[in-house]
Formats: sequence, C-alpha cells, structure tokens
Amino acid sequence: MPLSGKEARFWEKLAAGQVQCLLCPRECIIEDGKTGVCTVRRNKGGKLISLVYAKPASINIDPIEKKPLFHFLPGTETLSIATPGCNLRCVFCQNWSLSQALPDEIQTHDLMPEDVVRLARDKNCPSISYTYSEPTVFYEYMYDTAWLAKQHKIKNVMISCGYINPEPLKKLCGVLDAANIDLKGFSNSVYRWVAGAKLDPVLETLKVLKQNGVWVEVGYLVIPTVNDKDEDMKALLDWYVENLGTDVPMHLLRFFPQHKLTNLPPTPLATLEKFYLEARKKGLHYVYLGNVPGHKANNTYCQKCEKMIIEREGYFLKQFKLAGGKCKFCGQKIPGVWK
Repeated sequence: MPLSGKEARFWEKLAAGQVQCLLCPRECIIEDGKTGVCTVRRNKGGKLISLVYAKPASINIDPIEKKPLFHFLPGTETLSIATPGCNLRCVFCQNWSLSQALPDEIQTHDLMPEDVVRLARDKNCPSISYTYSEPTVFYEYMYDTAWLAKQHKIKNVMISCGYINPEPLKKLCGVLDAANIDLKGFSNSVYRWVAGAKLDPVLETLKVLKQNGVWVEVGYLVIPTVNDKDEDMKALLDWYVENLGTDVPMHLLRFFPQHKLTNLPPTPLATLEKFYLEARKKGLHYVYLGNVPGHKANNTYCQKCEKMIIEREGYFLKQFKLAGGKCKFCGQKIPGVWK
C-alpha cells in the first residue's frame, strides 16, 4: 500500500480544512498536509489518514515473556509487529529509532491484516503482539488485524504506553485479550518531563482495560532521581490496590541509560528490591523484577502456599507447576490466561 494511506478512525472535520484527531488525549488539531504529534496521521485534503496502515517496520517472533507478560500463555511465542510512530516523546525510549522515525524515512513492509494472521498461523504463534513503538498510533491496522485474528482463534496483545482515549480503547477491548501498560511515573510532573504527557489518561486506560475483561500487567521503569521517590511508590501502590486489585502483576523494571537520558546510572538493585518488598507488603500477589537476570523475583510463587510454581531463566521457562490454572502443590487458582 502506498504512503497515501488509509482513512483513520476517531476524528472530525473543523473549519478551514482543519481536522481534529480524537484517538488519543492530545486531540491534535491538524492543518491540511500536516501530521499530528505521532507523525503518522495526516490531514490530506480535509480527511485524516493513517500513513502506516499495513506498513510494519518490524516483524519478529518473541517469547511472550519478553513483553513482559508472565501470566498470559507462558512459554509460548508471539508474532510481534510494529509500525513507525508514537504519541509520546520519552527521553529514555529504547526503541526510539522506530518510535520516533517518520514513516517515509524507515524501511517498511507491505503486510495486510490477512497476511499477518496467515504468518502467525504458519509460525504456530497463538498470539499476535502489537508492540515496540506505540500501537495506539497504528490503531486501524491493529484493530483490523486483531479482529481477523479472533476469527482464527489467535489472541491479541497490546504493549502500550496507554495514551489513548476511552472511546477507541473500549472498541479495541472487543478484540483484545491482553495488555501490558508501561507507567512512566506516578505524577503529572514526571510525565511532562519524561514524555511530554499527562498521567491521568494512562490510569483511565488501566481501569478501562480491567473493566472490559482484558488481562492486564503493568510495567514501571524505575529511573534514579526521576520516579523513584518513596512517596511516588506509595501513591502508586495505594492507587493500584484500589483500582486494579492485588492480582494484576506488576513488573518493576531496571533502568539503563539510553536515548536522551544517558546521564543517569542504572537503577540500583537495592532500590528495586525495596519497592518489591513494599509492593508485597501492600498485598500485591505477583511482583516481578525486570532487567535483572537470575533474580528470584523473575519467578512466580503461589499466593497461598508460597512455593515456586513458574521458574524462569531469562525469557524462558525452566519449571511450570500449574495444572488447569491452579498451583500443583495446594490447588490455589492462579490468576492469568494459561491456555
């Protein structure tokens, strides 16, 4: 498909040839010939179009644990796709060469939704992940692919910053099975500084996903001096328990300097372990440490008998002690999507 693109969803016409995108909380007002902040949704003659429909720049097969999702089809592989573009500007983005690329300056592939589904079937992947950049900005491609995947009993996974408006998100929930939402911090000041965005829409996304039956896991990259204050973690945990409950897995991720944030050191392991213990004391049953290979908090423990029920080495499983979604030792039901 040429770069001329496909008509977008969730927008309206304004006066003087302008359009307003209603997909994400930025709600960009876009002049004819220009794009929104995401760089991949353009006003073309008074019509909003997606420049990246069926134009993935990255196609890979990954362990589902890499997303990270630890309670969703563990031990399986997922077909991962991404286009250029993002509606945030994170100073620490690890995929900045893709997420911050313009659609005409990076090599892409022609892959229609039916081709993505066919590839997932051919590679025996039980799920498709919309990931790497920000799937919100290729919403139409994600939705159409996910709808078709559902017809073929293939599950759909969104790995996202969660910066999307409630109406398009609720529609997406009809074809979505799981999501990992990446929290950048727990204050508007942190969000403004690291991503040029606001916190509240992301919290609303988490609530909408949970209310609509999508399996949710949360990632929190702990960045020294930026979002690692004790009061931020306390506020996050209070909100988490009240709005998501104690069974939604939390991944506390170790920061490493990259992109525009190279002046800070990696997160001290002691900081991660302190937050891990605070989350467990608050009642969260499933807390994990990410980017810390070999740590015991890479594994899953039964919330009742506390025995190890999933042992991981990197992104791969060494032991799996569940049967029918229950602990093999004590029979406790473990929240997740296991088959």
